[in-house]
Amino acid sequence: MKKILINARKEDYENLLPLFEGVYHVIVHEDDVYQVKLFVPDSDLDAFIERIKPVIDLRYRENLIEVLSPDFVISPYLKRAEEKTKAPEKTPIEELLDTTKPYQKFDAGKVVLTSIAGIIALTGLFLNNVAIIIGAMLLSPILGPIYGFAINMAIGKVRDGMRSIGVLAGLLACVFALSALTTFALNLVTPLAITSEILSRTEVSPIYIFMAVLLGFASVLALARGMSDLIAGVAIAAALLPPTAVMGIALAMMHPYLLPSTVLVLENVIGMMAGALIATLTLRIGPREYYEQVAARRFITRTVLLIVVLAALLLAISMFLAPSI
Repeated sequence: MKKILINARKEDYENLLPLFEGVYHVIVHEDDVYQVKLFVPDSDLDAFIERIKPVIDLRYRENLIEVLSPDFVISPYLKRAEEKTKAPEKTPIEELLDTTKPYQKFDAGKVVLTSIAGIIALTGLFLNNVAIIIGAMLLSPILGPIYGFAINMAIGKVRDGMRSIGVLAGLLACVFALSALTTFALNLVTPLAITSEILSRTEVSPIYIFMAVLLGFASVLALARGMSDLIAGVAIAAALLPPTAVMGIALAMMHPYLLPSTVLVLENVIGMMAGALIATLTLRIGPREYYEQVAARRFITRTVLLIVVLAALLLAISMFLAPSI
């Protein structure tokens, strides 16, 4: 159950009044401002906000809409109203955007966690230990930027979406540089062998792009529905961190595996971006206003075309490299 607080001038209040029919509400009148307190089921929130936003003129400072989540509400009437609601819950657009804000900043915490995860993954690769590699994925905050990119692009906030991709690129660059430096230093002390776990991250195939699309789709679907990001985050990190670490290994040890491991990372990134965008379209995530919807569709169309071109290029490279690996 959500609580909505609306402050409205008299002129706007009169326009809003018909929309309150059938909704539990309390009205308080102070001077020239009306304050309305309403309770609506979670699944009705998005549709209700879409109905009232065009009616109230939010250019005036007196007018505002606030949405709260009460810890609990004791009311048999509201309980019955919530039980009658059978529509699946849809997370409001504003709430989805708020969840993406932390993934638009390149801060020290993300760098430290990703670097530690990269070092642990590097250790697992050289020890040929799958358990260590998977354990490293639990620390990595790689999922967030891909999710932030998809949600912001769907809303039409291209700049914020590109910031998220910039954060992802920065985190992967940290893993790449740290892996290369660590491998170079260790190789001076003791000879390092190329294990089967390392070799498996140098195998490229067109199928990896399609797998990445499914992974990106499932991850955004889970987060948008409020599910735990732990499993999805581990899967995303497992597809990106070890191949990025192998890129650093190949560079430091001057192996010819740098190109295929780079292609594998790019395949996974492009595929996940495509799958994440498909998920936003499937969930009908988008702006409320019509002109914003038109702009968002235009941006998504351009982004999809670019992703298709890049995916086609990577597919061609994968088909060229696959027989020789």
